[in-house]
Amino acid sequence: MTTMVKVAKLAGVSISTVSHVLNGTRHVNDDTRQRVLKAIEETSYRQDALARAMRRSRTDSIGLIVSDGGEPAFAEMIRGVEQTAASQGITLLLANSAEDPQREARAVQALLERRVDGLILARAAGSGPNALAEFANQDTPLVLMDRLSEDPFDQVGVENRGPIMELVEHLVAQGHQRILLIAGDTRVATLRERHEAFQEAMTTAGVPEADRLTVLAAEPEETDAGIAAALSGTKLPTAVIACSTVLAAAALRHIQKRGLRMPEDIAFAAFDGFAYADLFEPQLTTVRQPAFQVGATAAELLTKRIADKSVEPSVVRLAPTIEYRASTGAGPGSGS
Repeated sequence: MTTMVKVAKLAGVSISTVSHVLNGTRHVNDDTRQRVLKAIEETSYRQDALARAMRRSRTDSIGLIVSDGGEPAFAEMIRGVEQTAASQGITLLLANSAEDPQREARAVQALLERRVDGLILARAAGSGPNALAEFANQDTPLVLMDRLSEDPFDQVGVENRGPIMELVEHLVAQGHQRILLIAGDTRVATLRERHEAFQEAMTTAGVPEADRLTVLAAEPEETDAGIAAALSGTKLPTAVIACSTVLAAAALRHIQKRGLRMPEDIAFAAFDGFAYADLFEPQLTTVRQPAFQVGATAAELLTKRIADKSVEPSVVRLAPTIEYRASTGAGPGSGS
């Protein structure tokens, strides 16, 4: 097994010089550095990552826990975190909580035991205060992603209220009054914010309580049953807003089962939506959140926090864009 001693002897330098080249702990002139790198290549020397981590008190790794890595928005966030981390030579360790608080807690513990330099967390639905209490008595930095809270941590997510309120205004302007919001599990902060914004916008628009339809449910089966019930009977909603990609897919299945046409029978819009919403027939109105940038920003906040733990926590809200398409009729400014 090649050792640092062999590398130093071949390069004609001290062991400490080899260490400085490997760890970047001190400037080494270019000629010496090149001799060390050539010796490393010739001897196929591989540094012990654990030993290096112990010397530096850093592992150059971060943890990321999301509630559903297969959901399109989260997949983009993961990509943003990974790409930003990789650009700084940081390895990403990923875990999926599957919306299970206990599984989330186990993932947090496992990543902490692996001595990650910091952690990014998109909390599971129903995740209580104990999920964050773990970080109150230790030095590992934490960034909350997507699902924000009042807790004093660095956080990054999107603006949820404005887009929902704008969608409601657009639908009401199109003549819709009986509007269904499919919010699902409002224990999730993003869905709760979208539900609150919907109620506020409907109040502002003067829509009667009886026409403010919602599907709120913690379990997918309950959500599916709620959508089926809302789209049954004779007095149907004239418009639907789905608060996530998963909820949009469930709603579209029931709209198709009923044989409803969009937007003639029912208008439809979704938050997050689908990767190729413009390929649907009709094309779908979508609130497109900058998910990749959310992930990239989370990684940037974490690396800054790792470098300086004394700065005040910051909360970043990125702005989504609304892509108006045929499923809600004419968009603002279309003149029709």
